[in-house]
Amino acid sequence: MLAEGAEPGGLCSACLSRPPRFDRARAALAYDDASSSLILAFKHVGRLEATPLFVRWLESAGGALIADADLIAPTPLHWRRLLWRRFNQAAEMARALARRQGIAYAPDLLLRPKARPSQSGLSAGQRRRNVAGAFQINPRRQAMLAGKRVLLIDDVLTTGATAERAAATLKQAGAAAVDVLTVARVERPRPI
Repeated sequence: MLAEGAEPGGLCSACLSRPPRFDRARAALAYDDASSSLILAFKHVGRLEATPLFVRWLESAGGALIADADLIAPTPLHWRRLLWRRFNQAAEMARALARRQGIAYAPDLLLRPKARPSQSGLSAGQRRRNVAGAFQINPRRQAMLAGKRVLLIDDVLTTGATAERAAATLKQAGAAAVDVLTVARVERPRPI
């Protein structure tokens, strides 16, 4: 993730000590009281009318990532969570972004074959363990992945565990690079 106040390409201290599997990550907003209420209403209440606003924010924050992308894919939900929620918020944003930018959209590139507990409230280590083996490549989409730069869309980047596991899965299947673009990111406390 971009370090606060750093030049593009700069990394935060956590990324320097443990480099992420994804290549670049950008977020439009910090995840705070103001942004969380918007995102949670979108995600859990189904306030889909926020999609165009979120997509414009993604475009503003991720211009370079979008320009380099060959393929846009959402972070997937397990089918039970999708049934319960009725939609995948990442897929809604990814679809709209791909359409606006004229970039190939692969809604089912990544699959989440096993149900996992929510990441909410878990520590960084617990989050990494929770998503270990969580993703697989859709065999019908394998060929479209070879040598491509994938832009993975999600709502919030917290510890990066989900993005890292998804990026590792995509790269093992042949993606040349994986960038992550989210509406918000949780900011880690800065040492004093």
